[in-house]
Amino acid sequence: MSGPEPHRALSNDFTRAVGIKYPIVQTGMGWVAGPRLVAASAEAGILGLLASATMTTEQLGSALTEVRSRTDRPFGVNMRVDAADVEDRLALMIDAGVTVASFVGAPNAKVVERCHAAGLFVIPTVGARRHAEKVASLGVDALIAQGGEGGGHTGVVPTTLLLPEAVNAVNGSVMVLGAGGFYSGRGLVAALAYGAKGVAMGTRFLLTAESTVPDAVKAQYLAALVTDTVVSTKVDGAPQRVLRTELLESLESRSWLRSLPTALANAHRFRKETGLSLRSMLQEGRQMKTGNELSWTQVVMAANAPIMTKAALVDGRTDVGILPTGQVTGVLDSLPTVAELVEEIISEANATLVRLSG
Repeated sequence: MSGPEPHRALSNDFTRAVGIKYPIVQTGMGWVAGPRLVAASAEAGILGLLASATMTTEQLGSALTEVRSRTDRPFGVNMRVDAADVEDRLALMIDAGVTVASFVGAPNAKVVERCHAAGLFVIPTVGARRHAEKVASLGVDALIAQGGEGGGHTGVVPTTLLLPEAVNAVNGSVMVLGAGGFYSGRGLVAALAYGAKGVAMGTRFLLTAESTVPDAVKAQYLAALVTDTVVSTKVDGAPQRVLRTELLESLESRSWLRSLPTALANAHRFRKETGLSLRSMLQEGRQMKTGNELSWTQVVMAANAPIMTKAALVDGRTDVGILPTGQVTGVLDSLPTVAELVEEIISEANATLVRLSG
């Protein structure tokens, strides 16, 4: 592993706990964070998270094998907290020597206990202070506090307010990382100043050479302004930040009743993509409804997001797919390799820390 030596402020409890050189996490973006991107992140000295929510159990096993064929460095896997086959997935992760189990939302206490028994470091992502308090009470090792600037499903509180609030809420009981609006070394230093142990980035890693997103779609992201994103509930019923497109404008004009046939069709497609049985989907839907305080309409709509995301980010069909993104897309103008990106971020962070220390 090459790259600049980190300033002593960049080496902390988090980097030591997960065995990485720099306090940066490449997030588990569905259909994007595959073996190539995750391995490149690990080789660059950061924590790469493999996105497994859009994979069947068999696909996850193959992806884990591929990551291990590309790197022997630590990496993690991002999972859905309501996955019916979570035990099978954990078994695959343990066999592959995965270091970190990442979740969007709060895993239940049994899952946390199972992960810890296997030696996995547990990191959920939250979007509100009360959610930070909840996951801390479950005994997780760290949490990612994602502010409203973040891409995909997001909250309303900006990172500049949420991150220090989350740090205060857990009061040192778990490590906190910041997400939403981060893309540079100066941002990393700002997160440290708020009390975080590091940062997590999604959009910035989507726009790298190792990302498998089609080039034409990457160009669309790079052409966007910071004002070209919108938080919509019309994709799957939950607030999601995406690029503003003609499709999104069309969705915004529809009632939920008009969207229901599409949602049911996408639910069927999602079941085929992930290999879930109808019983498993109903079970997960019930868990989603209870755990996230959703209506049944929102639960039915939930299948829209992964299918419409796949259409754009895998198939390149932006006419029928959505483009999840953080607001940082409006300030990005390059497609570096992951190694180049990490070196640039750390070099800037080092210089910033030296400047601030006089």
